[in-house]
Amino acid sequence: MDHKLPPYASTGHKLWFYGFRVLCGLIFFFLIAPILIIIPLSFNAENFFTFTPGMLAFDPDAYSLRHYQDFFTNPDWQQALWNSVRIAPVATVISVTLGTLAAIGLSQSHVPFKGAIMAILISPMIVPLIISASGMYFFYSRVGLQGTYWGVVLAHAALGIPFVIITVTATLVGFDRSLTRAAASLGANPVTTFFRIQMPLILPGVISGGLFAFITSFDEVVVVIFVGSASQQTLPWQMFTGLREQISPTILAVATILVVVSIMLLTAVELLRRRSERLRGMSPG
Repeated sequence: MDHKLPPYASTGHKLWFYGFRVLCGLIFFFLIAPILIIIPLSFNAENFFTFTPGMLAFDPDAYSLRHYQDFFTNPDWQQALWNSVRIAPVATVISVTLGTLAAIGLSQSHVPFKGAIMAILISPMIVPLIISASGMYFFYSRVGLQGTYWGVVLAHAALGIPFVIITVTATLVGFDRSLTRAAASLGANPVTTFFRIQMPLILPGVISGGLFAFITSFDEVVVVIFVGSASQQTLPWQMFTGLREQISPTILAVATILVVVSIMLLTAVELLRRRSERLRGMSPG
């Protein structure tokens, strides 16, 4: 796609061309500005949430790694990190498994009421988290999952499944069905066909959905407060508690680490998206 302005463009087209880009730049700056403030504040040598005169003067003594050290040595923060590490990968595996199967099933032409089923499956993305969390709380309290490890894992898996369904469904749009029919005509059973033919082609979409599900689980705080207990206090929960009960600059250090991890994961998602397009012949490479 050519993103350059054609030489024959009218004045109105030029105004729209440049105005749209300025507007997008302003929106991008509005979204990214809080991150640009948090990152340098995480290196504050004092226990303040504001820039000190020394930081504004770029005094080396005004900057320190003490808040990062506190994060890696404080048992409360480390326990919260361990809880997130225990919960997020398991929830991601469940999300990827169920979401991929659902996407493949809904991609079949003979499935009735596909629109209604898809709307129900992706509803956790649309319904406000506070409503989903309240519903999970009342349901879990009846079935005995309230305050348990698996209760939190299943709750996070339910939030991650829609991301997997959407990314895998997008990958299946360009999938050539004749490949699976050819494999079946050569005697391959459905399981072999899936793992040898279909899965390698949709794998970038599956991994992308898994990364989104992992980020969703790792950063989620509302649902875990409702369905979890003190023993399942995750990293976002610890950050929320720290903001409410004690203003500790360690929160800024944790936020910076999460931003870096999120950027790395989103970069991987973009690389996988481009690889998926090349595999399907939608990109010149």
